[in-house]
Amino acid sequence: MSERIRVLVVDDSAFMRRALLKMLENDPGIEVIGTANSGEEGVERVAALRPDVVTMDVEMPGIGGLEAVRAIMLSRPTPVIMVSSVTREGAEETLRALELGAVDFIPKPTAAYMDILKVARDLVAKVRAVGGSKHRFTPPLSALAAPVQAPSVPSRPATGTTPPVLPTPRLRAGRAGYEVVTLGTSTGGPVALSHVVPALPADLPVPLIIVQHMPPGFTRPLAERLNTASQLTVIEGEDGMPLRAGTAIVAPAGRQLAITRGDGGWVCRLYIEPSGHSLHVPSVDHMMSSAAAAFRDKTIGVIMTGMGQDGVEGLKRIKAEGGYVVGQDEASCIVYGMPRAAALAGVVDRVVPLDGVARAIVETLENGKQQVV
Repeated sequence: MSERIRVLVVDDSAFMRRALLKMLENDPGIEVIGTANSGEEGVERVAALRPDVVTMDVEMPGIGGLEAVRAIMLSRPTPVIMVSSVTREGAEETLRALELGAVDFIPKPTAAYMDILKVARDLVAKVRAVGGSKHRFTPPLSALAAPVQAPSVPSRPATGTTPPVLPTPRLRAGRAGYEVVTLGTSTGGPVALSHVVPALPADLPVPLIIVQHMPPGFTRPLAERLNTASQLTVIEGEDGMPLRAGTAIVAPAGRQLAITRGDGGWVCRLYIEPSGHSLHVPSVDHMMSSAAAAFRDKTIGVIMTGMGQDGVEGLKRIKAEGGYVVGQDEASCIVYGMPRAAALAGVVDRVVPLDGVARAIVETLENGKQQVV
């Protein structure tokens, strides 16, 4: 049997520490090697115990989760999974923790039995995904440079609050005829999106539709943070919202997003599936399949960091219609799951590092199908 993934649990609530420990140790491949009841103790125990993964409460007295994440990234970079409340403030603090180097998060479990079971499944899956990675964890540059700030949604981009990106690629006059860009991501996605979306030009001639796996309450703050940092308009999708060039729509958590013909053009349709019908809500597969059905060979698909294989069926539909697919490379993924599944399925036309995704989108819009890299 391979070595178990060693986890440190940091939470100021004794009840929550016990609950997380029980969730994790039900999996034979995971070992909880210690707990800490404060951010300060968490930072110290990371240095002493050298865990593979840390779970970190967002809100704690003294050094809170944000400060503790940044201290860990500076002293001994380790994958951190945040345990977040689903309040607006909790969502914004969680997104800030991801910018500071945390790799993912789970919503804090409630007293609802099925909710606790789902949180337990998600936590174990995420610990196994990030703890079992063969790659050395490297925090984003923003984790080492940006000061910890109170969560906010500024009216303009604030210096130091978003990861550095490459210069915005400029579109030339020529266009290859594509009409939509679809993008799917999961674990590591919020930070990956903060590299890609702000690097796209304001004159992007097509709409961008994004599915990021998140629980309800988190997609609107994500869209708002991306909007403040981007030249594009970035908004959370609503039912009946028209697709417009230069606008990025983030699929809202808890609903599936489809594209249908409306009065005057293409619009988003949001719907709720029967319980248990889909593993992910929203689903990359649903969104991309719908886009391919609407735009056919005028569809670009982009698949980025995330665990599992959501997106493969949607990308197959894009390829079957004659569209084009860009995949993030293994070295720049927090979890090389979704892009790997797409590559193994043979549906990826071009593979690029994270900081090359925006340029690959622009080049495909300009020049059409590129040689596979």
